[in-house]
Amino acid sequence: MTSSPQTELYFIRHGIAAERGTYANDDERPLTDKGRSRTQAVAERLIALDCKVELILSSPLIRARQTSQILVAAGLAPTAKPLELLAPGGHLTDWLLWLADWQLAHPVGRLALVGHEPDLSSWAQQLVHGEARDRWQLKKAGVIGVQVPEAKGAIGHSHLFWLTPPRLLL
Repeated sequence: MTSSPQTELYFIRHGIAAERGTYANDDERPLTDKGRSRTQAVAERLIALDCKVELILSSPLIRARQTSQILVAAGLAPTAKPLELLAPGGHLTDWLLWLADWQLAHPVGRLALVGHEPDLSSWAQQLVHGEARDRWQLKKAGVIGVQVPEAKGAIGHSHLFWLTPPRLLL
């Protein structure tokens, strides 16, 4: 008998980025020096807590890709890949289709999703509560951990196991 899929998701908000309006295209705002160093410190703390994942998926925006590169360099995952579904305004139901395919090959696994607010905290709330009702706020370089069952039935049936602002990881 095979067990049903169980996936640990780590929602990680990108690090501190250049101010809005400093780049013509918001998608091009990179991490600041403070954002890089703070993200590096959070990554090192996650590794010290033995938090490792199989894959990091990131929004295609530069600040999220830079954050995922820092996490990979620290040893959180062997690789990262951008995923358009994690761009601002992406839909959880679309991403759950991606997860269902991934779970076929990885019935028990760990993923990190690097992206943006309010999407990440909204997705986590939907997975846990069935709707985004409590307006969790994920700070830059903060982490939310959610245990997700089979992707098809994940909304409202997942379990929160971690909600940490970056200051508690530094």
